Amino acid sequence: MPKRSSKPPADENRAAAAVIDAIARLTGETDGKDPAAVALGRRGGLKGGPARIAALNPEQRKELARKAAAARWKKTP
Repeated sequence: MPKRSSKPPADENRAAAAVIDAIARLTGETDGKDPAAVALGRRGGLKGGPARIAALNPEQRKELARKAAAARWKKTP
């Protein structure tokens, strides 16, 4: 049995955006980003955090951990 589509969006702007998205998927168009550049940026982003931590000494890591814990447990008014 074929799946039925969900209800169309009630807002006209969302309906128009859904139509444009569907057309873009059918034609294979992307959002204008170069996939190679996206992959390169992601690869650099995945390296950044561990490389930063590896460059810190134990005292600096402890201070960062202390600040992070304080931010997590901070009470909001």
